[in-house]
Amino acid sequence: MTECNRVILIVLDSCGVGELPDAFEYGDQGSNTLGNTAQKAGGLHLPNLEKLGLGNIEFIQGVSPQRSPLACYGKMGELSRGKDSTTGHWEIGGIVLNKPFPVYPDGFPREIILKFEKAIGTEVLGNKPASGTEIIKELGELHLKTGKPIVYTSADSVFQIAAHEKIISIESLYGMCLKAREILTGDNGVARVIARPFTGEPGTFKRTERRKDFSLPAPRKTILDILKENGVEVVGIGKIGDLYAGRGLSLSIHTKDNSDGMDKLIHTMIEKKEGLIFINLVDFDMLWGHRNNVEGFAKGLEDFDARLAKVLDLLKPWDILIITADHGCDPTTSSTDHSREYVPLLVYGEKLKKGINLGVRNSFSDIARTVAELFEVPDTGSGESFWEKVYG
Repeated sequence: MTECNRVILIVLDSCGVGELPDAFEYGDQGSNTLGNTAQKAGGLHLPNLEKLGLGNIEFIQGVSPQRSPLACYGKMGELSRGKDSTTGHWEIGGIVLNKPFPVYPDGFPREIILKFEKAIGTEVLGNKPASGTEIIKELGELHLKTGKPIVYTSADSVFQIAAHEKIISIESLYGMCLKAREILTGDNGVARVIARPFTGEPGTFKRTERRKDFSLPAPRKTILDILKENGVEVVGIGKIGDLYAGRGLSLSIHTKDNSDGMDKLIHTMIEKKEGLIFINLVDFDMLWGHRNNVEGFAKGLEDFDARLAKVLDLLKPWDILIITADHGCDPTTSSTDHSREYVPLLVYGEKLKKGINLGVRNSFSDIARTVAELFEVPDTGSGESFWEKVYG
């Protein structure tokens, strides 16, 4: 029997800690999102993460290893094939994928585009891999003149639709995404269809916070589904609802940015005294990793660390705090894509052991197995619990 009745699980989107052994298969040799960002920025000031033991996991300039860190620490490898957010989060939730989601380095097949154009009643622009900010610079003005939505992809398994909010309403854009989601199944079952609304004039286009992801549902139950079925409240904050296709959640709270996410996490911790509170902080990925913005990434980490102090203050004696990531997105490399990396693992609670080295875990799904044990519910069949290492 465990006495834990609340877990706070924080995913720092894209905050990897060094290349996985198979990183060369993805072109990600040398990637180390946190380590390289810290070095390029001249060091990071992360006192709260430092005292928890982040510097004990990997060399991060400015973040010293602690002789007696407050948290148990380690890093996790990814068993699933791929390096996208859906794959990473599903594995955190206990689902290991043997087959990666499809990607489209040359754009989507013509038959897919024709089906989509027929479904929405208009031709599209683009249909190629591109940076989201660059594609609207390139095609935004033509979109304004023609009213045609912009379709593009990336190195990830995504079908993205960009549209100016004055040309295509948010409701219509979301409707287009739902039609694309219906088409993109089977062998063309991309992980996510993403609405990418923007505003402004040519030369000053700006993407808005009304982005929305339409994910494939997981192929079987995640730990979120299992918890909810067993009467445990599950609150998803940020992208969690999108990444799990709305499944397994008692409450889904959307956010505008990392700061808003931390506000809502703190509010939820005050309001909800039991269950799983699961948050994704996406700005590391969306605003800084994909744009190779080292300065922004470094400042974002320091801003998160400052807000983490309040989270630590709000923890009750039997609360468990887990901090991790879902992949890397090293802003110091020439690539603007995700990187195949280990992710950090910090596990803290007043009643837990301090400073236990959890080593290199084989799978992100160790989190799901541990959470299942904490709440005494069935597990997903994947992963190895680390509960006995951190307690008892």
